[in-house]
Amino acid sequence: MKLLFDSFWRAVAYCMHPRVIALSFLPLILMVLVSFGLGYFFWEGAVASVAAWLEAYELMQALLSWLDRVGMGSLRTVFAPLLVLVLATPVIVLSCLLLVAVLMTPAMVSLVGQRRFATLERKHGGSLLASVLWSLGSTVLAVLVLVMSIPLWLVPPMVLILPPLIWGWLTYRVFAFDALAEHASADERKRILREHRGSFLLMGVLSGYLGAAPSLLWASGAMVIALAPLLVPVAIWIYTLVFAFASLWFAHFALAALQHLRATSPRDASEAQMSSADAAVPRPLNLPAAGPAEDQGLPPPGTMGPL
Repeated sequence: MKLLFDSFWRAVAYCMHPRVIALSFLPLILMVLVSFGLGYFFWEGAVASVAAWLEAYELMQALLSWLDRVGMGSLRTVFAPLLVLVLATPVIVLSCLLLVAVLMTPAMVSLVGQRRFATLERKHGGSLLASVLWSLGSTVLAVLVLVMSIPLWLVPPMVLILPPLIWGWLTYRVFAFDALAEHASADERKRILREHRGSFLLMGVLSGYLGAAPSLLWASGAMVIALAPLLVPVAIWIYTLVFAFASLWFAHFALAALQHLRATSPRDASEAQMSSADAAVPRPLNLPAAGPAEDQGLPPPGTMGPL
């Protein structure tokens, strides 16, 4: 637990580093360009499709009728655009996470390594291809679970529990692997991931809840639609900073755990080597004590022949 809190505060401090702040603008610029490009070409069609679906869904029609009766009929016009934003949020979050992992994590792990763990040997146990395959496999699995869990979001508490848990699991899988890819060997990485799985998962879940915070912007209702050109870039930058913080948190924790592992493993190995060396040394035979005659090189008494 001490390592968990120590790495947390160090990650918070590193988020203020000019290099980290500068790196956060690259995913932001890419995401804003892609978001506005997709919105320019597909926003109206997506809103029209969602509105048509809402009209054909009897339960939603009952909800909209109830809004008309209670004097909130104006929400009918913003319900479809708001729903499009809500449905687009998981895609934005996922894209920000992957962009941070690809564009920021290697540089931030290198920064942490240079400033805190300069003497830590780099064994390059995870290649770029292995990292990409690991991230893609984890992402596909997380997306499948997320899609299957959508019906459960209608249960009031679940929408606040399931998505952050899924994002947290994905965050843990991606950033824990990348934090150890350069410095640890394959065996060291597997051992650390196994021994600290609970701490890594807790870090990922907390990061997932932090990442869900910008989604509260969509709760402002009609104001979201009017301020969408401003709120969407703000939300994307918050997502980027949250995942950058998560990457730094995992880097500090994982490299400290690796340093501790290497500090204890050589001692155990040397003790085992010394034990095996002692076992290999031949022990002297327990021969009977030599008598006075044997000490002088003479045969025992009574065994000498005639002179």
